[in-house]
Amino acid sequence: MRLTIGQEEFISGLQAVQNVVSTRTTLPILANVLLCAEGKKLKMTATDLDVTITKTVKATVDEEGSITLPVKKLHSIAREVGGSQLNLVVKNDACTIESGAFSTRVNGLPAEEFPPMPEFQEQNSIILEQAKVKSMLRRTAYAVSIDENRYVLNGLFLSFKEKKITMVATDGRRLALTEEEAELPQENPTEIIVPTKAIQELNRQLGEEGEVEIKITENQASFSTGKKEEGEAQVITKLVEGAYPNYKQVIPAESKYRVTMDKEELLH
Repeated sequence: MRLTIGQEEFISGLQAVQNVVSTRTTLPILANVLLCAEGKKLKMTATDLDVTITKTVKATVDEEGSITLPVKKLHSIAREVGGSQLNLVVKNDACTIESGAFSTRVNGLPAEEFPPMPEFQEQNSIILEQAKVKSMLRRTAYAVSIDENRYVLNGLFLSFKEKKITMVATDGRRLALTEEEAELPQENPTEIIVPTKAIQELNRQLGEEGEVEIKITENQASFSTGKKEEGEAQVITKLVEGAYPNYKQVIPAESKYRVTMDKEELLH
């Protein structure tokens, strides 16, 4: 593998994926980022086996290939380099990084040892505006439970049905709910529980423009943002197993009093 990439693009890609990597992993491969150079792109992937993040950035690829390298060390090196361009050359499971007079060698592990990515079918994918999803997360994610004994509440409930997306979070004391209209596939109304870590990582990837594509299988979900030719990001997560509580039971059907207040005055 041989490529040239801008320092900013390289750092941006590493920052997008490195948060998912655990510092306490017992598997050395999980401390690494998978680098795949193909065409005019460098695809970066990191995982903790529950949540997987990929980020694609532009690069000049002279020789295609792949390797896994320690993501934290790689990020530290990329930040210290003074030049605007990095040259990466991979040989015998090691990567030489050069920029101007700077040169260093980083040992890695074979790409074949990296956990395989799950596959998702294209049909019935859900397309939503990134800004809408980000706004809905902001209104609900804060109420997710952190009590590990209440596992089913350690995630955000998402419902896709009746041309409406619903997000719900509760810790048993407070409940946050928001709904938005959406163009959804006619078939297979879906309800899932997305774990907290995946929600946090998704929130980092979402912007105020563009769309997010959601694909769901029986026990996993994928959230893709951006365009492949411009720098796609993808968050793949295992779903929380179990049935979410019937939150509608705790919401009063009628309210005797309704109060309208100025938001800024309430906050201050």
